[in-house]
Formats: sequence, C-alpha cells, structure tokens
Amino acid sequence: MEHHKNANRFIADCHLGKLAKYLRLMGFDTLFFPHIEDDDLVIMANNEDRIILTRDRALSQRKNAPVFFLEPIDTKEQLKILIEYYHLKDHPVPFSRCIVCNTPLQVIEKEEIIDKVPEKVKKYFNYFEYCPACDRIYWKGDHYRHMMEFLEQVLKES
Repeated sequence: MEHHKNANRFIADCHLGKLAKYLRLMGFDTLFFPHIEDDDLVIMANNEDRIILTRDRALSQRKNAPVFFLEPIDTKEQLKILIEYYHLKDHPVPFSRCIVCNTPLQVIEKEEIIDKVPEKVKKYFNYFEYCPACDRIYWKGDHYRHMMEFLEQVLKES
C-alpha cells in the first residue's frame, strides 16, 4: 500500500506527550493518551491506520501493528528521527490542529471571541483560530512563537 507523504497518522504512547504536541503543531494527525493499555494502542492503530510511536521496547517488538521505536528521550531528537524517517519536512499546514486534542482548527472572527481573550491579546492580535472540540482559542502569541522557533530549529537540523 503506497502511502502519500502527508498521510502519516500517529498514535503516541504515554511517554510521548510532548512529541505528540509538536507533531500536531506540524499538522499531523496524532493521538495521545496519558493512560492506555498496549493492547488498546494496537487495536486503535490497526483500526485507524496509525503508526504507534513508542519508547517502550517490548511494545515496539510486537508484530501485530505498525510500531516505530524511539530511542532518544529528548523531544528534539525524537522529532528529527521522525522527520527524516517519514519525510515530514514537507509537512502539512503548521498550526492547523489543536495541540491539546488534535482536532483541526477553524479560523474565527475576532468579534466572535472578543470577550474570551485577555485585553492585551485583543489589542495586539487580529487573527484567531479555535478548536471546535475543546473550545480553545489560539493566536500567534509568545507560546506559539516559542513552539514555532523550536520547530524551525528542528527542521533546520534535520
């Protein structure tokens, strides 16, 4: 089965929450559950055509699901390995998914969320996206900038 480059969908094991956030930031469909049994990971990966990302060697040796073992503990190193292995450099739209729940974000008019964001944000930002699933509102503030800088650094080194 020939996979389109951007068709990579992942499910990260319980040790890889930070990695999951960055994959979502890059626009990749990545599930993450802080508490989940290995068997459930395997079932979900097979049902949803996802690759399990894990730091657990025992899990990585299971033959009944696509599993990718990540040796490094460092998020940046983990990302570099995945970017190289799965050719993620030509990634889909960065910042197109909720980094908390993985749902695709939607652009929303400032007027609609004006009473939901801090004063400073109202003053300095005009472009907003929101998550229809968990209702979070995103704008390109410091947190976004820090994450993007980290990502750009990783992509440069990859």
